Amino acid sequence: MNDISKQEPLMQFPCVFPVKVMGLNSEAFTSAVLAILHRHLGPDQISWSEQLSRSNKYLSLTVTFTAKSKDQLDAIYQELHDHELVLMTL
Repeated sequence: MNDISKQEPLMQFPCVFPVKVMGLNSEAFTSAVLAILHRHLGPDQISWSEQLSRSNKYLSLTVTFTAKSKDQLDAIYQELHDHELVLMTL
């Protein structure tokens, strides 16, 4: 029987981490997502790319950064999840 407390953590920090965020295709959505990430990471610590849906109605942003801790990741995901313009985060 495995002792869960003795298992290695699933992630080692710091680590490069991608977050995919989806919403309606608008400047407000892109600005909101980048503002959230800049608050947690600073503007020089992220790189990002975007992909439009076939209909151009939706936009997904993939943002890559160096995560420093699980708490930091949790805070980023929570703030993204709570924002009214964000439809989904992965």
